[in-house]
Amino acid sequence: MSRSKWKGQYTDHYLLKKIKRIQKISGKQKQKQNYVIRTWSRRSTIIEDFVGYTFQIHNGKVFKSVTINPDMVGHKLGEFALTRKPLVHKKKTKK
Repeated sequence: MSRSKWKGQYTDHYLLKKIKRIQKISGKQKQKQNYVIRTWSRRSTIIEDFVGYTFQIHNGKVFKSVTINPDMVGHKLGEFALTRKPLVHKKKTKK
C-alpha cells in the first residue's frame, strides 16, 4: 500500500541534515561527487536535493554505492540496492 498523497513523501530527517551540512561546507556544485553519504534508510524517498550526491545504501549485508541522477527523483533509495542475488544456473559440461 502506498503512502497517502496528503501526507507527502517521507525522507529521514538525518539525511536532510547531512545534505544541508555538505551544501554549507562545499558551496560549489563541483564538489558534490567528493562526499559519500552512508545510510541504512532504504525507505526514504529521493528528493531534488539529493541529485548529484553519492549514497552508500545498505542492502542487509554490504553497502552499495549509488549516484543519484534526476531520473531517480520520487523513487525510494532501497530500489537501487537489491537485497537478493539473481539466480544463476550452472552450465552443464559435456563429458
